[in-house]
Amino acid sequence: MHKILGVRFREVGKISYFIYEDNDKIKKNDMVIAQTKKGIECGTVVVICDNFPVGNITQPDEKIIRKAREDDLKSLSLKKQEEENASKICKEKILTQDLKMKLVDTEYLFDRSKIIFYFVSEARVDFRNLVKELARTFKTRIELRQIKIREEARMLNGLGICGKSFCCSTFLNDFEPVSLKMAKNLGVNLSPSKLTGTF
Repeated sequence: MHKILGVRFREVGKISYFIYEDNDKIKKNDMVIAQTKKGIECGTVVVICDNFPVGNITQPDEKIIRKAREDDLKSLSLKKQEEENASKICKEKILTQDLKMKLVDTEYLFDRSKIIFYFVSEARVDFRNLVKELARTFKTRIELRQIKIREEARMLNGLGICGKSFCCSTFLNDFEPVSLKMAKNLGVNLSPSKLTGTF
């Protein structure tokens, strides 16, 4: 029997699930260090399923490495400051190069092996020179990732027409498609921007 841990690596991010052998007595709300597809990350345990029969499930390359230590938490606090600084520099370079894109968020991997800049744009953007400049400035791997309007809403959070935080920022793990029928039932404008963003 194993535990299944649901870990969120960003405050309003998607929950990732890991098979875990209970050696460190990890509890809900504990911070953990994990190997993910992106690299080494630090996240919060938000879901625990005890005594889960693994059966035919194989252990993936992604795994929980260990419970976060005191020095990991200090590094995480420093990482947030570095992300704010990286965002500021990236925005300045976007303005300087007059690129038609909007920076939404910046993420340093926990081991500082890569910085991911999330942006939205209405058209295709040639950001090769921007990547080169950012790589020279930060001396690490750079990834610019274009996201959709709904993903931007999740990252920035906000209030829906119900007066509560967006569902995608609180409990929804994946985006479900919004059909015209759903929009009509809600009585909202049927323009594409309203269907893909906030109402």
